[in-house]
Amino acid sequence: MQMKGMLLVLLCSVFSPAALAQGWKAGEQQGRTTLPSAVVRDAQQRDTLRFTVWYPAPAASNETALTIGPPDAPLFDVGRSAVGAPIAGDRLPTLLLSHGNGGSARMMGWLGTALARAGYLVIAVDHPGNNGADEMTLAGSLLTWLRAEDLQAALTAVQADPRLGPHVDAQRLGVVGFSAGGYTALLAAGARPELQRLLDFCTAHPDDGVCRPQQEATAHTLQARQQAAASPQLQPYMAAADQSRAISGVRAVYLLAPAIVQAFAPAQLQALRQPVSVVLGDGDTVAPPATNGEVLAAQIPGATLQRLAGVGHYDFLATCTALGEQRVGPLCSGPVPRAGTHREVEAGAIAFFGRAL
Repeated sequence: MQMKGMLLVLLCSVFSPAALAQGWKAGEQQGRTTLPSAVVRDAQQRDTLRFTVWYPAPAASNETALTIGPPDAPLFDVGRSAVGAPIAGDRLPTLLLSHGNGGSARMMGWLGTALARAGYLVIAVDHPGNNGADEMTLAGSLLTWLRAEDLQAALTAVQADPRLGPHVDAQRLGVVGFSAGGYTALLAAGARPELQRLLDFCTAHPDDGVCRPQQEATAHTLQARQQAAASPQLQPYMAAADQSRAISGVRAVYLLAPAIVQAFAPAQLQALRQPVSVVLGDGDTVAPPATNGEVLAAQIPGATLQRLAGVGHYDFLATCTALGEQRVGPLCSGPVPRAGTHREVEAGAIAFFGRAL
């Protein structure tokens, strides 16, 4: 009895009582909306923003495999979801989810579906020109501040959706971001960037993981981005780089291996008043903790910091299949089992938003 009691206490600290009682599944709905700023970032100049919504679904819902790659040869095993399932619950605490450079909404589905089963409505986007499903563009890599506008556009579209809209609780709004998505989440929370600060940092520290070209787009060097920034096409966007892109009502911020934090002046971080949780791996060389996550934790009032031993940057991506390990090995390998990292992050995020929202 004592062991069962301890287990119940542990579960209640991680999952909401309603989720435990209902045994919810993860429902899923895809959507699109029009976004003018997508044109300059998208390789095909489309004005479309794709988004995915995960939500709690009744226990009887039929979840199917959620993967990335060819259906008969998937590279990543994301988890499971029930596409088009009924929505359980009335007004649901709502979370905006931003992926990293070259990632996708689906790549973060392992976390989105876990949050949905715990009773949250999760809105994740594919950032135009900067996602793994489309061709990566220099504009998509450079105009990072537009990512916050992507989240706002998706939220607005979901609120207007006749099926999903009535379930959005804009009074309980949180944001989740991985890597460059962490920067996006801070923008959404109200931190205003200063692009020159990031440029100065990378000029002084060109070998920092944030300043080097990423594996997802090796041609997007600092020099290439600077040349693109000087083009007439991008000048109007560059002129507005340092504007505020706060999303009204954001009450809590959960950051996974946050990057590009050098763009924020200390005063901007110190002015944040929302609860902020920073989770990072001490083996991260892409967004080194000393120049990214640890800086945030030290400067944001009341922020909490969780270090995961041996965990690298890409351990926050979906789990690779055996074929994926062969084909995209650098995004798959690590000394710590990824499934365990995911479980720890899922539990931490659910507990954090349970307190904050």
